[in-house]
Amino acid sequence: MSISTREWQLVRRPHGEPVAEDFRLVTMERPDPADGEVVVQTIAMSVDPYMRGRMSAAKSYAASWELGETMQGGTVGQVVASRSDAVPEGALVLHGQGWRDVAVVPATHVSVVEPLPGLPLSLYLGVLGMPGLTAYAGLFRLADFREGDAVFVSGAAGAVGSLVGQFARLRGASRVVGSAGTPEKVRWLQEELGFSAAFDYHDGKVADLLGAAAPDGIDVFFDNVGGEHLEAAIGAFRTYGRAALCGSISGYNATTAPPGPRNLGFVVGKQLTLRGFIVGDHADLRPEFVGAVSGWLQDGSLVARETVVDGLDSAVDAFRALLSGGNTGKMVVRLAPDPS
Repeated sequence: MSISTREWQLVRRPHGEPVAEDFRLVTMERPDPADGEVVVQTIAMSVDPYMRGRMSAAKSYAASWELGETMQGGTVGQVVASRSDAVPEGALVLHGQGWRDVAVVPATHVSVVEPLPGLPLSLYLGVLGMPGLTAYAGLFRLADFREGDAVFVSGAAGAVGSLVGQFARLRGASRVVGSAGTPEKVRWLQEELGFSAAFDYHDGKVADLLGAAAPDGIDVFFDNVGGEHLEAAIGAFRTYGRAALCGSISGYNATTAPPGPRNLGFVVGKQLTLRGFIVGDHADLRPEFVGAVSGWLQDGSLVARETVVDGLDSAVDAFRALLSGGNTGKMVVRLAPDPS
């Protein structure tokens, strides 16, 4: 006996922007679960910016995907068969074997989750998952946020940035400024998420736009974009400013190295702290993070928006759209109805 699955594979390493020909959707036959394994039907899978790095052969913090092998990513699903006493049939679980409709996974590699009343399970891929913990750890641990700080978030309408700004607001920031790529996203940041100010980075030089939005300067910068945004933040920092450097999506599809900030001399004079980080190093914060964020979600003080694309066939298109700003909030691919 075997289990038939549909899975996305990387068949060519993208040069610049990924194209459809870099990927292949295949039907695979997987063996029935062995002792200690479970079969998980995918409900929703995540596409995330870091996956672009895994498509490259260059050494990085996450291992490169091998050509011809199924890609991986965060997934929430339901156990439809189990050979583990620890994870029964019907359980709702998280695992990292995404980009497929069915996965055979060791029970030790899944985490059982409980649905929150009235909220979709896919939130475990976003606000309650890796992006949420990234926002929480970056803001509160790496950038050492303090009540009264003025905060600037680049890529503020994305899965991580939209949470960073709200976390800062909820913990008493004096000002929260965000950048985004469309007028609609700018309005969303200000009108629904409660940002003090926001701007479309297409409207001029980022340094000028940030100067107008935060005329008294900033204390904290959470960077998802890099490039011109990082340079602008260095210029806007007050003395002892702190930056959490999460990503640099502006250069992910670049075929040549993008220029670095030209004003690094300010780092010395302003006594700045710029800290890059990987969320996997901060798993110890998960209980604190889940407790705080669950409370904010349930009392309605935190907005968790998703851009949902339906069907495994659409996963590559969703990923490509993500890299060009086609999402507001977390981008997820929905494969099956939410049973919760």
